[in-house]
Amino acid sequence: MSFLCLSAPLSAAEQPAQTEGSKAQVEELLDKWGEHYSKASTLAERREAFEKLMLKTPGPSRVQIRQVDAGGVDAELIWPARVHYPIGKRAVLYVHGGGFYSGSLDTHRASAASFAKAASADVLLIDYRLAPEYPYPSQIDDTLTAYLWLLDSGYESGNIVVLGDSAGGNLAIEATLRQIRLKGPVPAAVIAISPITDLAATGASIKANAASDPFGNALQIEAARKAYLGDRSAVDPKVSPLYADMKGLPPLLLQVGSREIALDDTLRFADKAREAGVDVTTEVLPGMIHQWQLFPFWLDDARRSNQRAAEFALQHFADKPRQ
Repeated sequence: MSFLCLSAPLSAAEQPAQTEGSKAQVEELLDKWGEHYSKASTLAERREAFEKLMLKTPGPSRVQIRQVDAGGVDAELIWPARVHYPIGKRAVLYVHGGGFYSGSLDTHRASAASFAKAASADVLLIDYRLAPEYPYPSQIDDTLTAYLWLLDSGYESGNIVVLGDSAGGNLAIEATLRQIRLKGPVPAAVIAISPITDLAATGASIKANAASDPFGNALQIEAARKAYLGDRSAVDPKVSPLYADMKGLPPLLLQVGSREIALDDTLRFADKAREAGVDVTTEVLPGMIHQWQLFPFWLDDARRSNQRAAEFALQHFADKPRQ
């Protein structure tokens, strides 16, 4: 697989080639996805379908896991089982995806554990409150609370990377922007995978990629947005980072699949962040669908993209692991 780093949307002819093996793996994943989601129409049903799908995936291995109370936020601290560095030196705050209304420790534990090993770091996977039971700003509150808990626990800001996928990417960015507004110490870097940057869904790929992305149902997008925001404006910069003042953001890695509905929103966000002086790395992965990175046991491309994200974190930690 080749990563394509860019800052503007591509035409179909310009998209990098996807291997036949990769295409076959994605189609197999979509078949599994369809088995669980075909009859899930409400948000509650989709939440349950996500849990059931991820329960059938391999669990974490060669890590240690401890339940923690991160300032009132339920979480798990995950670290490599065999390491040659002091525990508590580097940390990744992992903010799971799921449209603000789904996802849990169970759906993302294996992914977080894999990242702990690849990045030689302690990973704090948080179980933030979900919509519609807890609408905005509960999710951002919990994310920032967990970040502050890491600081209070002795991790230096220069050794903390915040990572989120999908809705978690939105929360990772928005929590960091709030920390900037509060004039507090910001993390060493932010990694946002398939981030939801525009809750108003104005990007061209929302429609252009609707047929190729299993998350392309406009009614489901609208239902999730209402559950999270209620009557709040979707272009409020405190909920959609595309509209925010991005000055002061730390180095940022954005990964997005070429067939995602979120493709253009991610690229527009990258452009605006660069204009604000942010150090942005953007990677478009050919043929990938939303949240592909959760399935490294089924997708070779997911393993490679996750390794690239881990390398980005390692590059930005102030204290590097000993070899």
